[in-house]
Amino acid sequence: MTNSTSSVHSQCLLVCGATGYVGGRLVRQLLQEGYRVKCLVRSPEKLTRFSWCQHPQLTIIPGELESEDALSEALADVDAAYYLVHSMQSAKGAYAKRDRELAELFSSQAAKSSCRRIIYLGGLGELGPDLSKHLDSRREVAEILQSGKVPTTVFRAAMIIGSGSASFEILRYLVERLPVMVTPKWVTTETQPIAIRDVLRYLVDCLSVGETTGRTIDIGGDDVMTYREIMQIMSTALGLRKRVIFPVPVLTPRLSSLWIGLVTPVSSNIARPLAEGLRNRTVCRNDEARRLMPGECFGIQESIEAALGRVHSGEVETRWSTAGKIPGDPDWAGGTTLTDRRVVKVHGTAEETYAEIRSIGGDKGYWGAGYLWQIRGWMDQLVGGPGLRRGRHHPTQLHYGEAVDFWRVTSLVPNERLRLRAEMWLPGEAELEFVLHRGEEKTTEVEMTARFRPRGLLGIAYWYTVLPLHGFVFPVMLRGIKKNVEAAVTMQPS
Repeated sequence: MTNSTSSVHSQCLLVCGATGYVGGRLVRQLLQEGYRVKCLVRSPEKLTRFSWCQHPQLTIIPGELESEDALSEALADVDAAYYLVHSMQSAKGAYAKRDRELAELFSSQAAKSSCRRIIYLGGLGELGPDLSKHLDSRREVAEILQSGKVPTTVFRAAMIIGSGSASFEILRYLVERLPVMVTPKWVTTETQPIAIRDVLRYLVDCLSVGETTGRTIDIGGDDVMTYREIMQIMSTALGLRKRVIFPVPVLTPRLSSLWIGLVTPVSSNIARPLAEGLRNRTVCRNDEARRLMPGECFGIQESIEAALGRVHSGEVETRWSTAGKIPGDPDWAGGTTLTDRRVVKVHGTAEETYAEIRSIGGDKGYWGAGYLWQIRGWMDQLVGGPGLRRGRHHPTQLHYGEAVDFWRVTSLVPNERLRLRAEMWLPGEAELEFVLHRGEEKTTEVEMTARFRPRGLLGIAYWYTVLPLHGFVFPVMLRGIKKNVEAAVTMQPS
């Protein structure tokens, strides 16, 4: 290793957004390159799902981006910082205000630290007043960071194609599920997607290319196509017939997002800012990336095929649904908290029982009464919730902060406890918890508790309306768990 390389790799880098789709992959790559990495995360438990979470070169700083103290600690002794933060899921379009405030605070705190450079990943889009609110917000964050005292490199990308990205999943599910599509006119808009592999290469390579400092650099793959053409490439890659696509001018971004929300795993509140951005032509306006950091980039077909290969092999490293805030656990001991507790004894060890319980949701379902869960999922989709479409990241592995259908994992203690927070639309806060108690002679008691803290009379009415269904669904679930565990134990060689 040369002295210059050793000097570069002695740098300490901060990654804000490490639990997100790009950030989770970037940290791994930076550690592999030999950098020291710090991550500022609200929920450190979310990082336990990554193989690099115990890396000796990694420092995890628990804290909020809104906290000056947390930022000061995270930025201490840092040479450069990646700012990969977006707040699309904020209510009623408030994400723009939140992103602006976070960027201003981060810029001011970075100026007080040792940080000599900020690297930001924003969005491509033609200049002008017709820019979508989403892309305009990304542009505003870039301007705030670049106007600060710390030199900022801004990368601008269009659709990122990779297993688990929101844009990729929207595209894949639309093409898989709709052989005939009546679409908004944005399907005729040109775009220049980029593979996640190439995004990561640019984000890492820029550290050793001084000329990239302070620049705005557009990054894209080899191909410029319309969304309609990309959909047809996706259909071919999936082994499907060409899709019949009818563009019409009457579908607004709101209607488009509701339509996307019904057909794909991406909920309408996330789909709306993405759908708004699709009306803007997103093509590179400069060739700075290839001039300063030359290298081959994937074309659209290669990017899609690589992403589908990861999906089919179950090797999806990060997923769009993992990012975002997990609300603090409610104080279930206070106020009006309604509970439904049930117990079953299983002839199997806690390890065997936990292995079965952690497979909940996704393709496996809920051990019975599948049609009732499907109905509840459809109801949730109709009011803008995630429904059952998100599935799960892996059929057997489970991690803190992971989305499972319309649940979120908020507590996970192997062989002892699994707690899920409901993210479906509800007039209150709900969770489902499994607690395992070891018994004698390789038996385990499974305690399943549903808790609900209602909001007002509507919440109370909701609870007592669904309570009779609990009397049917929950015993079916527990019997299914018991049956599967005991069947697996019986099949083990003696």
